[in-house]
Amino acid sequence: MKTWKLVSGIISIVLFAFVMFQSCAAGISNSLAENGESGGSAGLIVAIILLAGGIVSIATRNGSKGGNIALIVLFALCGFTMAGSYADLNVWAAWCLICAVFAAVSLKKGQ
Repeated sequence: MKTWKLVSGIISIVLFAFVMFQSCAAGISNSLAENGESGGSAGLIVAIILLAGGIVSIATRNGSKGGNIALIVLFALCGFTMAGSYADLNVWAAWCLICAVFAAVSLKKGQ
């Protein structure tokens, strides 16, 4: 699980930059269209969660029980409900859910 935590942490940090830029663009398009959706704002929240979760994942890859609990809490805060027309947010939220499941497995195994 140490390798998974390192890899998922690096991927999460890289995805942070991509999701941040994409969310800003979605937020601007929501503002220009005046459609009342909040997908861009939800994407910013998911991007920040990706960054925080990636950092925690890398920092606690050596088997911290508290680190696994923190990963579950961080990655479980997904943006499925607020995606709206920003359909890519469901993909990023699914990545967060996968990372939360693997953190739960790591917690269960005691690694």
